[in-house]
Amino acid sequence: MACTQRGNNELKMKAKRMMKEAKDPIEKLRYACLARGASGIKGLGRTFRIMDDDSDLSLNMKEFKKGIHDYGLIMDDDVVSSLFEQLDKDHSGSLSFDEFLTALRPPMNNSRKELIRRAFQKLDRTGDGVVTVQDLHGVYNVKKHPKYISGEWTEDQCLKQFLDSFDSPNDKDGKVTEEEFLNYYAGVSASVDNDAYFHLMMTNAWKL
Repeated sequence: MACTQRGNNELKMKAKRMMKEAKDPIEKLRYACLARGASGIKGLGRTFRIMDDDSDLSLNMKEFKKGIHDYGLIMDDDVVSSLFEQLDKDHSGSLSFDEFLTALRPPMNNSRKELIRRAFQKLDRTGDGVVTVQDLHGVYNVKKHPKYISGEWTEDQCLKQFLDSFDSPNDKDGKVTEEEFLNYYAGVSASVDNDAYFHLMMTNAWKL
């Protein structure tokens, strides 16, 4: 259901190639994130949220530069500065998280976004906007998971591993929000050029 290892590797290779060719600072950052795999953009978003000490859901230039650095993205200072200025549409000196992540997401048409929303809604059985292990009971079948079959893992451990695939590698909290789910699948979408194939992949994976 999540991006396969092969698909993720293809995405990383494509992103690294595109990053070298990109001239636009936003595209450079987008591909730098996707070079880390489908959850790269979501991981950067989470890094920024952790840094938001005053919880105002926005970033100034200093926080923005520190976030890029802390996430391990190597970008020249002048590129980061011009990126911030490009994103700061109202010239207020701060960026809102939502505006930033929306700009960073690879462009997707409405039919792809709708498929992703439908998949999330199917998972989010409680309807609270957050998917947890409890939501997954009865939705995701672990019976064929190798470690469940061998008895190494319980059902909850298998479900937690499944949720982890949508989480950022260094900050797994066992919860996935709709924004994180959308950011993850925006990364997957970037590696699938054909709309019909993306539709088939999503409907088969989530039985939509």
